[in-house]
Amino acid sequence: MTVKAYVLVVADPGKTRRVVQSIREIPGIGEVHEVMGPYDIVVEIEVANLQDIPPILGERIRGIEGIESTTSLVTLPD
Repeated sequence: MTVKAYVLVVADPGKTRRVVQSIREIPGIGEVHEVMGPYDIVVEIEVANLQDIPPILGERIRGIEGIESTTSLVTLPD
């Protein structure tokens, strides 16, 4: 079974491209999209277990310089 989560990222406008590049290098990241609207980046995390999400989100993504805030959405199993 695969668990997916979506992370909505607000980034410093001058650092958005650098943030996207840093996120793409993290293992477990599916897709990364720059978007327009209240959020700047949408990230798809795709992992085998729900327990794999907090380390990716908390230690890897939130630690990237230029990220101002994140909102996480974890998908429910089918």
